[in-house]
Amino acid sequence: MKKRILSMLLVLVMAVSMLAGCGTGSGNATANFDVPEGGYDGSEVTITFYHTMGQNLRDVLDLYIAEFNKLYPNIHIVHEQVGSYDDVREQIATQITTGAQPNIAYCYPDHVAMYNISKAVVTLDNLIASEEVVTRADGTTETLGLTKEQIDDFIAGYYNEGKEFGDDLMYTLPLSKSTEVLYYNKTFFEENNLSVPKTWDELEALCKKIKEIDPTSIPLGYDSEANWFITMCEQLGTDYTSATGDHYLFDNEENHAFVKEFREWYQSGLLTTQTLYGAYTSGLFTNSDPSSATSYMSIGSSAGATHQRPAKGEDGNYPFEVGIATIPQADPENPKVISQGPSLCIFQKENPQEVIASWLFVKFLTTNVDFQAEFSSASGYVPVLKSVAEHEGYKAFLDSADGGDNIAALSAKICMEQEEAYYTSPAFNGSSTARDEVGALLTKCLSAETSDVDALIKEAFADAIDECEYNE
Repeated sequence: MKKRILSMLLVLVMAVSMLAGCGTGSGNATANFDVPEGGYDGSEVTITFYHTMGQNLRDVLDLYIAEFNKLYPNIHIVHEQVGSYDDVREQIATQITTGAQPNIAYCYPDHVAMYNISKAVVTLDNLIASEEVVTRADGTTETLGLTKEQIDDFIAGYYNEGKEFGDDLMYTLPLSKSTEVLYYNKTFFEENNLSVPKTWDELEALCKKIKEIDPTSIPLGYDSEANWFITMCEQLGTDYTSATGDHYLFDNEENHAFVKEFREWYQSGLLTTQTLYGAYTSGLFTNSDPSSATSYMSIGSSAGATHQRPAKGEDGNYPFEVGIATIPQADPENPKVISQGPSLCIFQKENPQEVIASWLFVKFLTTNVDFQAEFSSASGYVPVLKSVAEHEGYKAFLDSADGGDNIAALSAKICMEQEEAYYTSPAFNGSSTARDEVGALLTKCLSAETSDVDALIKEAFADAIDECEYNE
């Protein structure tokens, strides 16, 4: 209930902003930002940037702000850590009503969809396409927009997230990304001659075999019920949501079928999830207590690789080596894995030079190979540019990959190898609710006691649709 009230209040806040204008510049927003003639005119401006970075990443950012200021000394970047991603969203939603929103912010598509109610986010298409030439302080020049080479260097799935809002306009650029990967106990697999599953059918058979080897185990832990549901829709090509028209499309027979199948797996003791386990399933995967259950596979965030590594024993060695692979697929020839992690959006301001300056900084962070390499190595997220794989420092980082001390590098290496598989879901005001609801319905359907499974699933889907529509 608390979450529902917060969501309604945020939407109300944004709607009031849209009606009142409130000095944000949104009242005069065009369908696409109009680049002023000449682009950046050298004005002295201060740009505020909200993010969630810890100290180690802020240190990297500060180094590159200094590099940026060698090129643009009159653009002053003031950045601020604002708690979690949700904290960033809620603070900006409130500030938009008074025109106090930052210039740049970390964002997820759901956040941007909410900000778009008041047209507070700058569309980037004209900036990307601009051929205006900007002279930098060192006498060199750059094209204000992105070159074809720069666009092509972005990993397509990450870049395309910026235009998932149903109007064919670009609202964000990717900064750093993560996905889901399959962690597995490589030592156990080798000892028992087990193969890493490439399909869900292979996963089911493998879980059953592991259960025979270790009857007390829970073979698989899956951290995100919502990701699992959404990924299955993408892999199977079934309806989930749409940014236009009827938003909530996930109540269909094909989706009922895979939920019913996964219930059978759970009821047979083959798997658990974060909600059902009561904590991240990495704890089950790394468990070394022989008196309690363990798992031999875990599907979780690629950015959390170090949490999937067991603690070293008294001898200074890891009790087992971790392997990492792409998650199972419905069709290995057409793989689909979710794209997550922060992008950057730029907010409307009365002074267009603030927007231009913000764009120059966003462009600098997202297309600078050195920054992408260093930031990714420090964060555990993966770079958004293909060319970073050939960066000397990052290549050395990837070459160090192993299932122990350098597990973060191994995770990043797998992510870079599957760059063609990334997908993002439609973004609209309500897409966050849809995500929550499909996660909750999957949890309910896996665990609820019933003598009529089909009725349970039908009711759970219908209730989830009702909740989505109620919260619009």
